[in-house]
Formats: sequence, C-alpha cells, structure tokens
Amino acid sequence: MSARKGRGELRDQPRRTRSAPLTTALATAESDRIIYDLTGIEHQYDTLLSELPGTHIRFALKACPVDEVLRCLAERGSGFDAAGPAEIEQALRAGAHPDHIHYGNTVKSDHDIAEAHRLGVRTFATDSVEDVTAIAAHAPGARVFCRLATSGEGALWGLNRKFGCAPDDAVRVLATARAAGLVPAGLSVHVGSQQLTGEAWQQALDSLAEVLGALAGPGIVPDHVNLGGGLPALGYLDRHGNPLEPPLDKMFTVIREGMERLSALTPAPLGFVMEPGRHLVADHGAVRAHVSRLTRRRRPDGTDAYWLYLSCGKFNGLYEMDQVTHRLVFPGHLDATDHVDAVVAGPTCDSDDAYGGGRHPVRVPRALASGDPVWILAAGAYATSYTTQGFNGIRPLPCVCTRAPEGHH
Repeated sequence: MSARKGRGELRDQPRRTRSAPLTTALATAESDRIIYDLTGIEHQYDTLLSELPGTHIRFALKACPVDEVLRCLAERGSGFDAAGPAEIEQALRAGAHPDHIHYGNTVKSDHDIAEAHRLGVRTFATDSVEDVTAIAAHAPGARVFCRLATSGEGALWGLNRKFGCAPDDAVRVLATARAAGLVPAGLSVHVGSQQLTGEAWQQALDSLAEVLGALAGPGIVPDHVNLGGGLPALGYLDRHGNPLEPPLDKMFTVIREGMERLSALTPAPLGFVMEPGRHLVADHGAVRAHVSRLTRRRRPDGTDAYWLYLSCGKFNGLYEMDQVTHRLVFPGHLDATDHVDAVVAGPTCDSDDAYGGGRHPVRVPRALASGDPVWILAAGAYATSYTTQGFNGIRPLPCVCTRAPEGHH
C-alpha cells in the first residue's frame, strides 16, 4: 500500500496513475473520497480495442459498480459481464442493451436464471450439466458458454478453485446444452485476476484449441470464444516499492496470435470477447484519505516498530491490501528527506486491517501528523464493490467522477 521512494520520486508518478484531472481532484478534495477519472477510463477502453481489434469488450461490472463509470463505458460501446440480476439491472440503467450483457457467473439459482431471462439476457456462462439443465428450464433457447478451468498460475488471484471444468467435461456440457434446446455458443476462460505472465494466456489458448478440436466430433461449432478477464493494472508496486511492470505487450501478442490459431480451427467465423474489469479502471481511480496517526510501538520481543494508521483500510476501500501494493503520495511532504519504515494499517478494530497483514513495513515521512492528506493511487478496482456498509461505524467513501476539459486528454 505504499512506496519505498525518496525525495523527488513521488513527484514523478507515471501518467497512467496520475492524470491531470485525477491529480487536480485529489489536490482540491477537502475530505476523504474515491475519485474516478472518466477520461482515463475511456482512453483505456479505446487503447484495448486498438490492441485487440474486432474484439467485443464487456466490462466486468463487479470491478467498479459506479453508475457514472458504467454509463461512460456503455456510451463507448462496451457490453457488460454481470454476476446476477442486480448487476444486470444496473447495466440496463447505464444504457446497455440486453444483447450486450452476459450472465458470467456459473453459480446461479433457478430464480436468478429466470429473472435474468425476464430482463432480456440471452447468454449464460456454465460449467456443469446441472446448471445447463436449469438454464434450459428457466431460460429456454439461451446461448451458453462453457467455462474451462485454468491453473491460475501467475495471477495474484488464481480463481482456479470455484469455476471451470475439464476439457472432456466441456464437450459433455455443450452436447447436453444442444440436446436441451440451448445454443452451444462457445467456450470461455479466465486466467486469474491481475495476471502477470504471458504464459498463462498461452496455456489457456492451448486448452481452448484442444476443446475446439474435440467439439468437431459431435459436430458442435461454437461461434464465439470468451477470453474473460485477467488483464492487469499497471500502477501497482511490488513488495519492495518498485513498479510491477507486467508484460502487457507480450500478453497482447500471445492473445492476438492465439485468436488467429483458434479461428483456423473452426469451419465458421469465430468471434472473440474480452471481459476486463481491473484493467480498465484500477489505474484511473484514487483514494483521498488522511493520516490518523504515526506511532512508535514496542513489540513483545523488545524491538520498536512504527505504525502508520490511515482513515482508509481493508473495509472501506482497500479490501485487496493483502495482495496489492498501492502507491502512496503525501502531498504535504514531497520534499521530506527523513523517512521511517512503518506498517500501514486502516482505522478499524480488526487485526486484518493492515497492509500485508502487518508483515511489510514501508517508507513514510517521519514528520507525518494526524490529519495530513494521503493519496492512494491505482485504487479504482474493487474499492467500492468490496466496501462494507459501516463496519465499526466507518461509512463507505463517497464517489466523485471527474474528466478532462473538453478537447483535452
């Protein structure tokens, strides 16, 4: 959640995490809030389309269920990946057409399937025969995508335990769907959230190729492949305070080459879908919080440790603080030369409310005082969706959206 950066380095944040509208909004904020740069999100969306031309983008709504963000993406032409009826309704309110909304959760009740169908959704993810049977009963004629399991290796969150089926099972699932009157529309994968390797994409594409070949036996010809989410944000730091620098160019190369290979395996044209969440919003959101206290405490072994308590933590905006390292900026101390190693923690009476579980001290200015503002960068993903509704009486951060003036980028 912080940075081992000295004098001057905090002033030279990458533009991707400190756009002019975001910096201005952070600098003028007088109270805690989370701020989204809509212009930056729109630019990120356009850049992704330029890297993967012809691919249909569906934003994973769970990453940032903020109405203004959803509206700006819908106006850009984005579809949405929804996990249930409530998210479907929010996407519709944002201006999305039902044809551009995918029920991407393989875990769903009969009631929720029927409600999604009533709302106009006609594409559903699945990974089991039982789920296919329920979709056939409550969303007759729907298009289904069978999700293949992946290893999750190389990602901060592997997502490899709860979702997806083996290649052999995928053939059986789609054959069952066809027999039940559903459309076996395609296959899907997810390489894990904040995937940091190109190899993971290669392995997923290999699995897709294997199953596409196997589907030729029963005569099933998918018309789409859903490559899911997993594209990383670029503004996080590693445990030593250095930029993570995931190999995004390599990932795009692997994906483009894989799409060409998969297209050659089917007798009919094959469309492609991507469902990014974090990749579109993380670097274009930031939290304006403040210092509660910088204190020095003695450990049971007799050694001293500094603790920096912030007004924002695991339960009100930084739920991912165990895995993700955010860059901290202390705007009132940019010229500070005297720093200390401190454990960074949130404001609640919960021992889990500390960066890295209290295992990873970070460099902070020694002169920090209660009330000093702090900017927490690359915080646009999951900051609102994971926030509690008032744990320890601490309310969720208000959301503010900003954008560049007309004609500026």
